[in-house]
Order: sequence, then structure tokens, then C-alpha cells
Amino acid sequence: MELRLDTAGLSGFLEREFGQVAQDFAVERVGPEGLLLRLKVAERHLRPGGTVSGPSIFALADVAMYLAILSRIGPVALAVTTNSSIDFMRKPVAGRDLLGEARLLKLGRSLAVGDVLVRSEGQAEPVARASLTYSIPPVR
Repeated sequence: MELRLDTAGLSGFLEREFGQVAQDFAVERVGPEGLLLRLKVAERHLRPGGTVSGPSIFALADVAMYLAILSRIGPVALAVTTNSSIDFMRKPVAGRDLLGEARLLKLGRSLAVGDVLVRSEGQAEPVARASLTYSIPPVR
């Protein structure tokens, strides 16, 4: 399936529709194989002990999957998460951004299913793995 939104299109969409969090993320690459999204880790993303919080890691996974879907279907703002599961596997490396690699496993007319591997920048071992399902609104 061809891409409907490229890196610049996804970044612009995020800024227009989700300006409140857009500064936290950067679309690194998008292609037929999926999408790579960066969480620009800042003090507000940390929990006691100095590690990235679970909600921040989940946000990276959720936004990465959302943008991976939109890269294929276009700017459909009302596509929503209907199910998610996340496994936190190891502590992120302190002081490094997180990278979420989203992969679409199924893209249908009304549902999309995919997974996201989250890694600390420069590390091979994943920090977390998320599985997400999205509902896609009907075309009118």
C-alpha cells in the first residue's frame, strides 16, 4: 500500500491536531515497513529515580502506531485506540531519547492492528513492546 503521508506530512498533522504534545515527538522515518518515532525525553517525562515514566513510554507507542496508520490512510484525526497491551522489559538508558518502531500487522477498512518496539537510542535491546488496535472511522 502506498504512503498517503510522508515524514513532513505526519509532522505537520501532529503539530496542527495535537500541538499540546507535538514538541515531545519527532518523526524519524516512515516507509512501507513502518514508522520510527522519537520521544525527546525531557525532565517532565521522568519518574522518581530518574527513569522515563511508564505513561511516557506508552504515549510514544500509541502516537507511533497512530502515525503509522495515518501514513497509510491519510489525515484521519478520529482514528482511535480501541485496545492496547504493553510489556515493560527493562529500564531505559538515562539521558537518552526513546525510539518507537511501529509496524502495521493488519490494516483493514475499520480496524488496524500493529506493534511497537521501544528502545533507548543507541541500544539494541527493547525497553518495551506494545500491541495496539485502532478503530478507523468509516469514509463518508
